[in-house]
Amino acid sequence: MKKFLLIASIFVIGMLTMTACGNTPVAYAGGGTNQNLPMLSASGTGQVYLVPDVAYVNIGVRVDANEVSAALSANNVQAGEISAALQALGVEAKDIQTSNFNVYPMSDYGPDGQVSRKYYVVENTVYVTVRNLSTLGNLLDAVVRSGANTINGISFDVQDKTAALAQARDLAIQKAKAEAEGIAAAAGVKLGNLQSINVYTNNVTVPMYDAKGLGGGASVPISAGQLLVTVDANLTYVIK
Repeated sequence: MKKFLLIASIFVIGMLTMTACGNTPVAYAGGGTNQNLPMLSASGTGQVYLVPDVAYVNIGVRVDANEVSAALSANNVQAGEISAALQALGVEAKDIQTSNFNVYPMSDYGPDGQVSRKYYVVENTVYVTVRNLSTLGNLLDAVVRSGANTINGISFDVQDKTAALAQARDLAIQKAKAEAEGIAAAAGVKLGNLQSINVYTNNVTVPMYDAKGLGGGASVPISAGQLLVTVDANLTYVIK
């Protein structure tokens, strides 16, 4: 019986020792523990405006005919003329990509509810990258004259935003640091070591339109405006 009690006592002591080790707080850099260090967090936002240097637009041709072969043939002719007009204005063939092609039957109905016509529709849409924005207005005018009857989804972008993102990141960090210093000064405390830093980049570039048109008097006025790149930063410091 005494031997059993001795073994049980050793087991309990061992379990208590393991539990104490498992609950030991993790030390942070700069001294202290994660349970007793006061922290101060601050955030900042960096924004950089960019002038677009590329545009994307969907240009389409919709043709109908009583026979599917006739509709396809007419659509091919108009699509070829549109492609030629685009390339004549400096758009490379690699920047003209077919994004949608549909062929389907249609029916028209008269006042009496009876079918008055059966025919076929062919739709061909190309996704065009325009790298010379000064030609965009003239380009849209040219493709309309060449047979394009659907133009939609015009958007602007900057091909390389690497430098702008770095600049916005630096601004965000500077503002977060200034915010932390201001809070510490107002509270009468001092900042210690920087414990963490998180940077969040918004991959969506927001368009900011202005009143300036492109193309210098082109019959199709287009405004590229500006693009806004935004980066957020969050800093956490130990309070001394």
